[in-house]
Amino acid sequence: MKSLISLSSAILGFSALLGGSQAYADETDTVVEPEVLQSLDIVDSKNKQIVKTLQRKNFLKLQRWEFSPHVAFVANDPFLNRYIIGTGISYHITEIFSLEGMLDFSPDLGDTDWKPLTTQLVTQNSVSPDISKIQAFGSFCFVFSPIYGKTAILNQKIVIFDIYGKFGMGMAQTVDDLEALQAEGDERALSTQVQVHPTANFGGGLRMGFTKNLAARIEGRSMIYIETVNATTLEMKNNFIVQASASFFFPIINK
Repeated sequence: MKSLISLSSAILGFSALLGGSQAYADETDTVVEPEVLQSLDIVDSKNKQIVKTLQRKNFLKLQRWEFSPHVAFVANDPFLNRYIIGTGISYHITEIFSLEGMLDFSPDLGDTDWKPLTTQLVTQNSVSPDISKIQAFGSFCFVFSPIYGKTAILNQKIVIFDIYGKFGMGMAQTVDDLEALQAEGDERALSTQVQVHPTANFGGGLRMGFTKNLAARIEGRSMIYIETVNATTLEMKNNFIVQASASFFFPIINK
C-alpha cells in the first residue's frame, strides 16, 4: 500500500510539473479508504480521510519574466584573474522550459589581472604565455529545469529549489594582453589585438526561491571559442565561469 500511495504522489507531481501554474497553485486531495490509513498507522478511524499528496508550491515561474543581475569569475584561467558583472533576462514558457539572454562585461585592469605565475613568466623568465582577456560577451540559451524540490533552512524556513541545465550560442570580444605577450608596438600583433568570436555556451545550476518574487541562483557554464593569438596561432579557449545571481520575477505575485 505504501508503494501505491508513493506512486500516486509521484504521478500527481509529474502531472503538475507539466500542467502549469494551476496544478502547482492548488493542493491535490486524494481519498484513501480507512483500512489503508489504518495499515499505515496514519489514523484510526472508520471514516474516509483526506490525505494531502501534493502540497502547495508557492514559487511559480510559468509565463513570468526573470531579471537576474549577477557577478562571476573565470575559474580555470591559469594566467589571469577575470572578474565579471552582467545581467540576464529570461522568459519562462512553462515551469520547466525557458529562454534566456545574457550580457556580461569584464573590466581590463592591466597587469593587476595577472596571476603570480604570469608575473613570474613575464618579468623573471622572459616567457610570453598566450594571454588574451575576455571583455564583453553575450549569449542566448535554452534552459531546461526538470528537477525541483523543497528544503528546510534551520528546520524553519521552507525553500523551493530547482536544478537546471542550459545551452546556446553567443558572441565574445577578446583583447590580447600585448604587455604579457611582449609584443607592444608589433604591427602584426596589433592587427589581431581586438577580436570578436562566435561562442558555444553550456552549463547548469541551482535556483532557490525565497519568496514568490525573489530567488537566488548559482551556476557554472563553459564558453568555448577559437581565437588568433599574437597574429600567428589559432587556439581553442574554454572559459569556465562560476556565477552568482539574484533573480527578480515579474509580474509580481502578491497573494
